[in-house]
Amino acid sequence: MAVNRYRYLQAVLALVFVMSAGILAYQIVYLPMKNREAVEQLKEDFPEGDLPSGGSSSHGNSSPAGKEKGIPTVDLAALREKYPDVQGWLVIPGTNIDYPVLQSRETNPEYYLKRNYKGEWNANGSLFLQWNCKVSESKNLIVYGHNMNSGAMFGNLDDFANAEYCREHAQIFFQMTEGVAEYRIAAFMKADVRMFPFQQAEFSSVEGLRDYLVQAKALSMFKMEENDSDLFENGRIAEPDQVLTLVTCSYEWKNARNIIVAVREGVVE
Repeated sequence: MAVNRYRYLQAVLALVFVMSAGILAYQIVYLPMKNREAVEQLKEDFPEGDLPSGGSSSHGNSSPAGKEKGIPTVDLAALREKYPDVQGWLVIPGTNIDYPVLQSRETNPEYYLKRNYKGEWNANGSLFLQWNCKVSESKNLIVYGHNMNSGAMFGNLDDFANAEYCREHAQIFFQMTEGVAEYRIAAFMKADVRMFPFQQAEFSSVEGLRDYLVQAKALSMFKMEENDSDLFENGRIAEPDQVLTLVTCSYEWKNARNIIVAVREGVVE
């Protein structure tokens, strides 16, 4: 009788193990794979449109971006015609971050947290813009995404806590209707909304945006450059006109977040 019980327990434990392994494989391997396939399919369905290969920025200093730097683009106008909630496409070269950015409404601001660009349920969700941000107008574009164990979405923002890695992947490109904007990371921090106002999309003055950046740099885990004493006096930026803030969960304490703040350096219109 004892032997039968032991064998029964072994069988149950084996079944639990197989089921757990299956669920883990589904979440960490299958879902991210299908998500990546869906993104690649979008690129095939909406191939690159007529984007200039170079030019000068209408915002801040002149700086080439987009095609001239080998950044893949899509026919965003056609994509938005079919999926109007798509606001742009975010790429961080050398990482897995290469996704469309969605946006929902104030009534359901996290609609795309667990939905893909088609509005279908997906555990990985989508990258999504804070509901009150306007791509062409807001001074702070705030983009959220899941911190997935598989590395999907913003699952590798943790890697940016390493200073060398962050400096090597400091350029961020965001394709919008007007063109491809290039941003450079100014700060990486682990913080929550009580420590840093990352949800603030608008500022009443240039000084307000500058203060946001100064605060971000003060909370940053490291300096982006050895001599980065003043972001605004190093020859790149006269005055900041827009920043990009990337946000995902971190787990050091309740409501902790991994946050990247990047300054726009140029846009090809």
